Amino acid sequence: MGGWDDFYPLPVPPSWVPGAAVGILSLHFIQKLLFPYFWADLRYLLKVFTYGLRVEMYRLQGRVVSVLDKFVKLAEKQPHKPFLIYEGTIHTYRDVDRRSNRIAQVFLQHEALKKGDTVALLMGNEPDFIHVWFGLAKLGCVVTFLNFNVRLRSLLHCVSSCEPKILVVGADMLGTLEEILPKLQKDVSVWIMAKDSTFPSVHTLLDKIEAASEDPVPVNQCSANNLKSAVLYIFTSGTTGLPKAAVISNLQVLKGAAGLWAFGATSEDIIYITLPLYHSAASLLGIGGCIELGATCVLKKKFSASQFWSDCKRYNVTVIQYIGELCRYLCNQPVREEEKNHKVRLAVGNGVRNDIWREFLDRFGAVKICEFYGATEGNICFMNHTGKIGSVGRTNFFYKLFFPFDLIKYDFHKDEPIRNKHGWCEKVKKGEAGLLISKVSAKNPFFGYAGNKRHTEKKLLCEVFKKGDLYFNTGDLMVQDHDNFLYFWDRIGDTFRWKGENVATTEVSDVIVMLDFIQEANVYGVSVPGHEGKAGMASLILKHNASLDLEQMYKQVVTYLPSYACPLFLRVQEKMEMTETFKQQKFRLVDEGFNPSTITDPLYFLDNSKKAYVLLTKELHEMILSGKMKL
Repeated sequence: MGGWDDFYPLPVPPSWVPGAAVGILSLHFIQKLLFPYFWADLRYLLKVFTYGLRVEMYRLQGRVVSVLDKFVKLAEKQPHKPFLIYEGTIHTYRDVDRRSNRIAQVFLQHEALKKGDTVALLMGNEPDFIHVWFGLAKLGCVVTFLNFNVRLRSLLHCVSSCEPKILVVGADMLGTLEEILPKLQKDVSVWIMAKDSTFPSVHTLLDKIEAASEDPVPVNQCSANNLKSAVLYIFTSGTTGLPKAAVISNLQVLKGAAGLWAFGATSEDIIYITLPLYHSAASLLGIGGCIELGATCVLKKKFSASQFWSDCKRYNVTVIQYIGELCRYLCNQPVREEEKNHKVRLAVGNGVRNDIWREFLDRFGAVKICEFYGATEGNICFMNHTGKIGSVGRTNFFYKLFFPFDLIKYDFHKDEPIRNKHGWCEKVKKGEAGLLISKVSAKNPFFGYAGNKRHTEKKLLCEVFKKGDLYFNTGDLMVQDHDNFLYFWDRIGDTFRWKGENVATTEVSDVIVMLDFIQEANVYGVSVPGHEGKAGMASLILKHNASLDLEQMYKQVVTYLPSYACPLFLRVQEKMEMTETFKQQKFRLVDEGFNPSTITDPLYFLDNSKKAYVLLTKELHEMILSGKMKL
């Protein structure tokens, strides 16, 4: 009697199949073991390559397709799709296009603006910021974004450094305008977002917008003819001195706008922007990113931790932007029902601490944190496409081929890169902190700062590894681990970061030494437990026979400095310690911090609730460390 095989004969596979299966499985396990991020890296590199190829094809065809061009095309293709939602009001792609046309027409008629003219914008987060920006861009103007937190002397410096023909001021910035108007250059025409004005020789914009035509301006007026031509000036404190206007080209805008797409956002996403639009993160990555995707943006006047998740739920937000401080503020909020009842899937930003990162993921649901690194004026960017906690991004052989960079040894005391006996810089080993530098080339240019050749040159390192090479100095110390993940370590130079903003120590000390009882001021940043960045601290030397006037000190810093730059701590010393190169000694002061138990010098704390500097006692120090005292 036959067996079952006689009825159902089983096919016998070729002899090589089992071997091939074992081989494939072995390769899979080897890849997982030795190259665990291979597929994630490949997907990311393909995206980078695809976008770069698209831009290069435009260039070879003699076409320059800017982000503005893409917006105008979208206004024709999807006119009724919401582009901007602000305080519950929807502004469609067509709405924004037509209102920006009106603004372009007003300036074309009343100011005879021509291609290449600079116009400065002093406005908060509101739809008209975007309307004015796009309207001026349609005239081919270079638009300058001014930081509305900057005051008096610093603000006047910002305006003069970019040499604008016009200054446009938002309705809620008229108090700031009143402060600077008497000292503003007479050749700068001032326009305000209002229908009438009490200021002499100041023009009104809202009344003229209503009467203007919605017709687009001539194409030759705004058409971009070079990817490397300047379209924006965005201010950065850099690593020294007063704010500097970073030159932003069409190429940089296109790269910034691709960020959300590279992290996996789509046209169906709704992006929530609470960061100030004068920052490149909000304007280029946020607004530019929406245009690149053809998506919708929810714009907030000002970040509110208490309203954040309810806004996300109300507007069906799927992508949020953050800085490290923002995430900490959200984690410090009382637990709310809606904080997990939302559709947010991506959080894109930078500067979040490891502990906050973990708490954010545990508390607020299945949100992928997309951390990235990039300086406003820089020519290098890293993106954490794998979600590795704490990392700002990842590199590999192919990425360095497209975007060459290195981490080099740095002398903290001399405040300069270390060079060997032959005069060349040396690379750090993996796991060691080094200064991040990025090679400058035709493919990865550095455009520098507007009207400031000296500062542009100071950001460049020459003869780094061989004769004739040129690198951009980011001013940031980074660590690359053995898996090629990169981690931000610290900033060099006379700067620190607080409340999501860069603070230039020289700018703060210049304001303090204006006081007649101060001989010298040494400003630096100190770490405060539970807070991102470093809080400002000033070591003071009083003039002979002078006493510290705390009331005058408070009045001085709050009048002339933005709130994030006001020193939280003061230390009065007998003499100022200097380095061997005759620079102010900061390292020991930074290490000692603000502990009254170990420091014998008088210490003071900026108590915002009392609007005064008060004596820093041991009890007050404990309250600061425990988080009971709000900073």
